[in-house]
Amino acid sequence: MDKRELAAFLRHRRETLRPRDVGLVEGPRRRTQGLRREEVAQLAGMSTDYYARLEQQRAPQPSVQITAALARALRLTLDERDHLFVLIGHNAPARFHRSEHVSPTLMRVLDRLDDSPALVTTDLVDTLAMNPLAVALLGDQTRHTGLASSGYYRWFMDPAERLVYPEETHERHGRAQAARLRAALTAGSDTPRAARILAELQERSPEFVRMWDLQEVARYGDCKTLLHPELGRIDVDAQLLYTENRAQTLVVLTTRPGTESHSKLELLSVIGHQHAAGTTSALRSAARYVGPRTVRAPVVGPPV
Repeated sequence: MDKRELAAFLRHRRETLRPRDVGLVEGPRRRTQGLRREEVAQLAGMSTDYYARLEQQRAPQPSVQITAALARALRLTLDERDHLFVLIGHNAPARFHRSEHVSPTLMRVLDRLDDSPALVTTDLVDTLAMNPLAVALLGDQTRHTGLASSGYYRWFMDPAERLVYPEETHERHGRAQAARLRAALTAGSDTPRAARILAELQERSPEFVRMWDLQEVARYGDCKTLLHPELGRIDVDAQLLYTENRAQTLVVLTTRPGTESHSKLELLSVIGHQHAAGTTSALRSAARYVGPRTVRAPVVGPPV
């Protein structure tokens, strides 16, 4: 690890970013040029002390996972990400296979979306990043590992994956998953991994085999109704923004103004995902007051 060059690179990248570049609020009395160390640490999911020691040339070698998190936090391009990996002493990830590195372009858009659920996925439906409202609506989909990182795999192997969709849509949604996997198998960013998912599902899921045999091919499904455990059905429209090679997609979920679904989404936004896990009774109570045009949220803490 080249500690001196790494410290200089991290410090320079931190100082060139503004809070608004990463979705943070820039206060009127701010004196720091660029981001603060604690802000980078928060974005990367590490302690402020550890990040500070990296800039001070005193830290041990970060893991591959921490290196990838730093690249995302600092909004590095692929060339900059690869440079960071080399400075830390790791091999840079392959660019044309599955990568945890979110496109900086999509990440900049995601950072600015605070009133609509939004997430970044790969063409194998690995969720790479979510904004707080998407977590509140869908749960944390970035926690999965291995083949289960793929939404295609989870749909047929994990019953919990279906809880967010009404039962009457399961057949249609399952067919869409199989059809999208077929497209990813022939023209995706990681066809070897798509082949492993296919082999596993063919061996373990008769339902998948039935749907795979339909020979359907698709790029995206059209399921527009979601189920929240406390607020119930929420009708959404999905807007998609692709990277140039279509390996990653920013999915933005919107609701029509004036509808009950729109009011429910506003309620989730007011409460915030950090409070939602601990305010089940409050959500149940609030849900009874959600009308087509108003939201009366309980007092559960400051908006996030």
